[in-house]
Amino acid sequence: MASKLVQLQSKAVQASNFVARHGGGYYKQLLEQNKQYIQDPPTVEKCSLLANQLLYTRLASIPGRYEAFWKELDYAKNLWKNRQELKVEGAGVAILFGLECFAWFCAGKLGTCQFMPVVFFFFSQG
Repeated sequence: MASKLVQLQSKAVQASNFVARHGGGYYKQLLEQNKQYIQDPPTVEKCSLLANQLLYTRLASIPGRYEAFWKELDYAKNLWKNRQELKVEGAGVAILFGLECFAWFCAGKLGTCQFMPVVFFFFSQG
């Protein structure tokens, strides 16, 4: 267990050094590539306006998402009701849909992890 801890500390130091060396250049490159999205001047009022636009746009999309959810649920209920007539292809599609939902759930859980950049660094090193 101690060797794993030392290995993890070593990887964390490598990640920290990598970010220290390349972080500034990456930041400048990212800003340059996305300068069309930057609001000038960056005032508090403009940031507040954009935050409100995002919030209310997301809120406005809820009814459409709600309706789509119920359509998907009705389709799944109909498939379950007629499962005797279900072919292998249909069952495969249903299984893949379930796996996709589970994968998105797992991705959401990983996305909320506070150590996500470090985890990404470990997996990107191959």
